Amino acid sequence: MPDFILINADKANFIPSFGAAIVTVKPGTLEGSGPATLNGKKLCVDGDEKKLSVPGCPYMTPQYSIPGSGTLKISALAGNQTAKKSSTGGKLVLLKGGNFTAKFEVQSPAKQPPPGPGSPIPDATPEYSGQGMFITTNTKFQGA
Repeated sequence: MPDFILINADKANFIPSFGAAIVTVKPGTLEGSGPATLNGKKLCVDGDEKKLSVPGCPYMTPQYSIPGSGTLKISALAGNQTAKKSSTGGKLVLLKGGNFTAKFEVQSPAKQPPPGPGSPIPDATPEYSGQGMFITTNTKFQGA
């Protein structure tokens, strides 16, 4: 089924719930690398999603209430987010599609307040999994 083609500077919006972690999300910006353009902006092609990174996002969990921080990334696209036929420069174009699988990589762990005197206990989970979606400014051209 055809869907809107993603172009340079389109946004990746992340859903704040990453399993046990609640992340203060910020949108990521896609950087298109396809040779074809739309309104002077390069089309996004398969692989461009791997370059997207949103560092410095605070997070906490019910157990670890002292906030930590980390980086949001796209770990996998949904099946309807890569075109089956439409391509540029030998690579399939990216489509708006449904929700992608996102990951939150912990850089500075959230901490649990200590039960008594002593140091806070850091979150030992290095990565959390979540979801997100693309927001595109392209409302005209679709790929399949």
